[in-house]
Parts: sequence; C-alpha cells; structure tokens
Amino acid sequence: MKKRAEPRIVTPMDETDFEGTLVLEQLAAIGKVEEFFDAIDSDDVKRAASLMRKAHIDSSTIAIVIKKIEAADGEH
Repeated sequence: MKKRAEPRIVTPMDETDFEGTLVLEQLAAIGKVEEFFDAIDSDDVKRAASLMRKAHIDSSTIAIVIKKIEAADGEH
C-alpha cells in the first residue's frame, strides 16, 4: 500500500522573523504561486488569504502577509 505524504507542519512566525520564501514554497506545493501574485497585483486580499489557507499556512503568518500587502497598497 502506498504511503500518504505527511502534511508539513509550519511553525508560526512573528513579523521579525517573517520569511516570504516559506509562504511561496507552500503555495508552490499546491500550484498557486501565480494565482497568489495575481491576487496581490489586483489588491484582492481576500483571495490571497484564501489561497494561503488552502496552502495550510498558519493564521499568524497569513495576518503578517496581509499586513504587508495592505502596507504596500499602491506601491507595486
């Protein structure tokens, strides 16, 4: 019988040790990096958050990413 892959457990992080690469790695694992960047480019915070939840990113990291998206609003 084929073994199922164990889900990755990601330790929540705070803003001081935030590393966007970890978020992108998890989004890549579900094939949603381009869709995530499209959501950011169109300032669709709800869609970006939904994609991160689908990638099993913890809520504290999602909050940091949303804060950074909103802080950069109009700067991209």
